[in-house]
Amino acid sequence: VALMWRAADLLDLSVEAAAPVVEAALASFTSRVRFRHPLVRSAAYRSAVLADRRDVHRALATATDSETDPDRRAWHRALAAVGPDEAVAADLERSAARAQARGGVGAAAAFLERAAMLSAAPEQRAERALAAASAKIQAGAFEAASDLLTLAESGSLTDVQKARTELIRGRIAFVTSRGREAPPLLLAAANKLVGVDVRLARTTYLEAMAAAMFVGRLADGGSVVDIARSLDADPPPPGDDSPSDLLLDWLVVQFSLGYVAGVPWLRRALSAFSADTSTDEHRRWIFLAGTAAHFGWDDARLDILTAHHVDEARAVGALSDVPLALSARAIALIFFGDLDGAASVVDELHAAMEATGSSLAPYAELGVAALRGHQDRATALIAATVAEVTARGEGNGLTVARWAEAVLHNGRGDYRSASKAAQQAADFPPELGASNWALPELVEAAARTGAADLAADALTRLEHMAAASATPWALGLAARSRALVSDGEAAERCYREAINRLSETRVRAELARAHLVYGEWLRRERRRSEARRQLRDAHSMFSEMGMGAFADRARRELDAVGDVPQKTDPTVASQQLTAQEAQVARMARDGLSNAEIGARLFISARTVQYHLSKVFSKLGITSRAHLDRVLP
Repeated sequence: VALMWRAADLLDLSVEAAAPVVEAALASFTSRVRFRHPLVRSAAYRSAVLADRRDVHRALATATDSETDPDRRAWHRALAAVGPDEAVAADLERSAARAQARGGVGAAAAFLERAAMLSAAPEQRAERALAAASAKIQAGAFEAASDLLTLAESGSLTDVQKARTELIRGRIAFVTSRGREAPPLLLAAANKLVGVDVRLARTTYLEAMAAAMFVGRLADGGSVVDIARSLDADPPPPGDDSPSDLLLDWLVVQFSLGYVAGVPWLRRALSAFSADTSTDEHRRWIFLAGTAAHFGWDDARLDILTAHHVDEARAVGALSDVPLALSARAIALIFFGDLDGAASVVDELHAAMEATGSSLAPYAELGVAALRGHQDRATALIAATVAEVTARGEGNGLTVARWAEAVLHNGRGDYRSASKAAQQAADFPPELGASNWALPELVEAAARTGAADLAADALTRLEHMAAASATPWALGLAARSRALVSDGEAAERCYREAINRLSETRVRAELARAHLVYGEWLRRERRRSEARRQLRDAHSMFSEMGMGAFADRARRELDAVGDVPQKTDPTVASQQLTAQEAQVARMARDGLSNAEIGARLFISARTVQYHLSKVFSKLGITSRAHLDRVLP
């Protein structure tokens, strides 16, 4: 209010000028200016003629202290400008840098966009437009980013600027479709940058490889293996161990020389993300670090990195990163056996994708449906995903769809169908690690159908990775898979090893499956009392996690040894909630405010309160404090 009155004084407006507004209850002037409704504020501003608005902005800029509030002053100066003004554009550029340092991606994009509009010289306008386009991508404003590229190209560009234009176009293609269009654009930009900016060239090669990993088997040319081999002869700058360089070195070695050769490089890359993860460099590449954790079967780092990625993307307002961060987190939760948590993140992911206009295969949704054993839902989702990703060239989506299909059929005991799907998922390793997930599924399905050679081949691939990574997750899966193709004491030794190793990890879904297959083996060996213990553990874990088909498989085995599993008593009332109500209820239970829930789901706080009132009514409770008692 003090700022407002200082500006009003410069315009010769007295205190009495506010009286009609106060009397009509349209706004109040206490410690802050508060309008009765956002539409009143908008109407007040938009109904003023342009010249009056500029006069007011000019007065506000003059009344704002340039030392304590330079960004507000720069913004008002920009809105007061009649035409190009280099001094104001330079101020906005400095404000953008401060916003970026604070993690304000949206603010930085707005400052840079306005700076580009006010730039007099074509070369400065192009430079600022390119910077603004990059920031707009981060902020999830892809159409605005494309418009700024058009503005940049309206004048003559330097070779570096032309390369950056291709880079930005590649980034837009990547975040909006994850398909075959992005890798060639990013690779062309990287090749052009090699001779003029080695640092930017290397990070662009890394972006090209990440995009190519999504395209996978549907690449028209320039696959991730091709890119890796082309870079093999291009050594990194001496002494540069930045996170992006370590990630690039790992990918080049892995996809040119193989998984085992790449493991030492993978560990170096992951170590770079183990300490401080608050820098821009870490934020930018944390998704690839999570991918490295998947390749390395490192569940501890996978948990930390995927959770941190979500937090950072939200904190800085990087809306283009939010869908990818949420998808990665949901997939991690699936492996950890938290299917309810994963489903909640999937709901949030849908809202984020709708808000940003980005496209991404429903990786986590496929996993949730498959592990829950929802055959109709999973089958429909798999068919839709295959059609969608094939059309736009997101080959990794095909791999995940077939992996989910294999999990679904293994859960139901349909091993022939599971074997066929797992083979399709496992036949193209250079994707985002999803083909590795299919190897244990393929061993189990092939072993149960008598396809000894197929099971042995998949097991060999899995054991090579397990020996190289040497993590409990990988070694546990390898032991479980080895047990399935072994007999006698060797099989029992492997089953016990699998349970012991997987007990050291967060991957509870895999541990429950180890108990299940061990129990099935013990029953076939006629060791009924020992089988009961393993099968009860498996059934209890599956029921708790909501893995319905696997729980039914365990129950059938228990029936065969004359045992009746304990019945679970899920909260029936919570099943009456709609998907949106359940999502809001879970977030409220976890301590989020209405405003925080609204921000995550891109709805208003008032709408959140409406949903909560419906939740309370359906569940027969009166406050958030009771949600813990009634939600599963």
